[in-house]
Order: sequence, then C-alpha cells, then structure tokens
Amino acid sequence: MGNRSRRRFRKFYEDQVKQILGLLDKHFKPGQIDLDVYFEICEQKGIEPDPEQMPPTMEDYPSEVQVAFLLHELLPDRWEGTAGFYMGKEMSSLGTLLDVYEVKDKKTVIYFLKHIESRFSKQINEDLERKRKIQEKRGKAGNKPGISVQG
Repeated sequence: MGNRSRRRFRKFYEDQVKQILGLLDKHFKPGQIDLDVYFEICEQKGIEPDPEQMPPTMEDYPSEVQVAFLLHELLPDRWEGTAGFYMGKEMSSLGTLLDVYEVKDKKTVIYFLKHIESRFSKQINEDLERKRKIQEKRGKAGNKPGISVQG
C-alpha cells in the first residue's frame, strides 16, 4: 500500500511540473503580450477573456518558480565577445544568492531556474538572429544600384 501512495504523489508532482513548464513555454512564447494589453484587446474586441489564452503572471507560478525568476534577474549575463551571442547566466554567485534569500528547496528552485535560463537564452538568441538577418537584407539592398535604403 505504501508504494501506491508514493506513486500517486509522484504522478501529482509530475503533473504539476508539466503544468509549470507549459506556463514557462507560454511566458517565453515569441510575441507574448502583457496581461493588461490582453485585457485591453479583449475589451476592444468585445470578447470575454479566455483563461487558456491569458499570458501568465508571476502569481500563476508557485513560490519556488517565483524565486527562480528573481534569481534569474539577479544573476549576471554572459555574452560571447566576437559574435555577440548570449550564453546564459553566470552561475558562480548562485550559491550565495540561495543563502542570502534563505531558499529552502534549492533543488526545485535550481531546476526551474535552469528551465527559465534555457528559454530566455533561446529567446534572446532568436531575436538577435532575426535582427542580424534584417541588417543583412538591408545591407544587400543598399549595395544594389538604383536602390536607396534609409535607416
């Protein structure tokens, strides 16, 4: 009987983690808007806000994930110098921050911090790549005779 209870708890926990990771995916979705903007759009269109379509807010996350977001903001960024790619957060001060904020469940916070960092890094690098391609197109268009490009 004891094993059955543990399996139920594990299943519940796994479902919670999947739900939180889904919220993180939604949070870092390209073009994601603020909740206030979402409400304004719904009001302008005269439609009822759909909880499934609403952008997540910090209140939607458990406290461990909120702490992970806080730590993510506090950690310094790492950039690759020559190409300008974002390499993620510098984690050397993480232990100190966990102690200063007296984080009890460090494993869970670090787990979600790494997921936040992964999604954030991907988003930053995709934005940089998109901007680089736009600059390349502008540069190529500027080299063609008879075409002027204004910045």
